[in-house]
Amino acid sequence: MKQVDSITIAELSEMALKMYGNFVKAVVDLKKTLLVVDVEMHVDAEQYFLENGSDQNDLWGINLYPAQFQTDEFIEFDSMINIRPRQQNMSRGVDDEKLRKQITLLVAEKVK
Repeated sequence: MKQVDSITIAELSEMALKMYGNFVKAVVDLKKTLLVVDVEMHVDAEQYFLENGSDQNDLWGINLYPAQFQTDEFIEFDSMINIRPRQQNMSRGVDDEKLRKQITLLVAEKVK
């Protein structure tokens, strides 16, 4: 697990090969504008954030596909931690377009 201020596609590609082959699991904290990458399970990063003062409402799990950088397929909004009926998010995805856009912008700031 690694919290990053900035990360390259080459670094993400290397992480992907070591874990899942073609993607890296990540979690964002939208309020604190933080990104944690290279986790076996999204819940591990979620727990890390919660232990460090984040609010669960601000945490969203994603998968990053380095080979798809700069395409619509680069970010996959799919994680068990995203299922939150109390926030009207009923799926493993991120149902709110505004939240997806915020996540996309945050990832774009961190991944070069």
